[in-house]
Amino acid sequence: MRRRSQIPRDERERTGGAEGNAGTSPEEERPPVSVLVGPTAAGKSATAHRIACRRNAVVVSADAMNVYRGMDIGTAKPDQSERGEVTYLGVDLVDPSESFSVGDYLRRVAPGVRAAVEAGREIIVAGGTGLYVRCLLEGLSDAPAADEAFRRWADRQDAPALRRELERLDPDALAALADPENPRRLVRAIECARAGHTKRTWARLPPGPPVAGLTMDRAVLHERIAGRIETMYAQGLLEEARRLRQGPLSSTAREAIGYREAFDVLDGACSLREAAERTRIRTRRLARRQMTWFRHQLRVEWVDMGDGPDPGVAEEGVQKIWEQYGRNRLRI
Repeated sequence: MRRRSQIPRDERERTGGAEGNAGTSPEEERPPVSVLVGPTAAGKSATAHRIACRRNAVVVSADAMNVYRGMDIGTAKPDQSERGEVTYLGVDLVDPSESFSVGDYLRRVAPGVRAAVEAGREIIVAGGTGLYVRCLLEGLSDAPAADEAFRRWADRQDAPALRRELERLDPDALAALADPENPRRLVRAIECARAGHTKRTWARLPPGPPVAGLTMDRAVLHERIAGRIETMYAQGLLEEARRLRQGPLSSTAREAIGYREAFDVLDGACSLREAAERTRIRTRRLARRQMTWFRHQLRVEWVDMGDGPDPGVAEEGVQKIWEQYGRNRLRI
């Protein structure tokens, strides 16, 4: 295991131990939280789960696809056994037919966070949707409200059409998207651009100590991605996709990684092998974009697992980062 920091040394020294300052400011009254990020399949969810079990902590899932009920296998969502061991927030919030924004997400998880704080429970945020993490730490006070008329138009567009519109309005925002194939991400970015909130609005890094991140050798991550996809199909992804299609689906659910390919198999548009390969390629691209986003949009202290992920080493490295720099604060 190696520690890699993207934070300048003088800034690391300023942020370390911030929680130990005397007195209480309005900032310090916000709920404290330990944050763990990383690319898909890096092991962050499993690491957060193990730590939460030991600390009796509540885990806030910062994964945009975990919010959808019934989309379980293809999202690697915590299963019922894991949810019996740890309290999870941000999971199974809406049906796959519903549109859902980051503002909706913050409003849905806020009551659970407040209840956890009142009960004296520690809170861990874990996930790969960087926008969710950042908005948990910064809030959405400056973001434009959803435009329902525009969203009705956008729901009739496919992802390529939405990308063209965003490129016209704010090409920097398109380049910065962690998942430019996700219609919901595209729609929200277009709304922000239409309201004058361009990517430059997000140029500064959020305040507070760095968060912990898990990463590893790219070849190892690719092997883990391939293994996850194989497991998804073995666990019944096609049957899950068949059930989902019995009801209406939002554009986000239709285009979700793994599900779009499973729908193609059901339609006879491709073979199972072709679907798995397409899913693997899309997931690799997602992991690459996630890493780019985290490096530019968050302060992250990385635990580099190298060529062999080890659960014990991951836990130790993550907890050392949290102890060294102190916890972040939620703005919800």
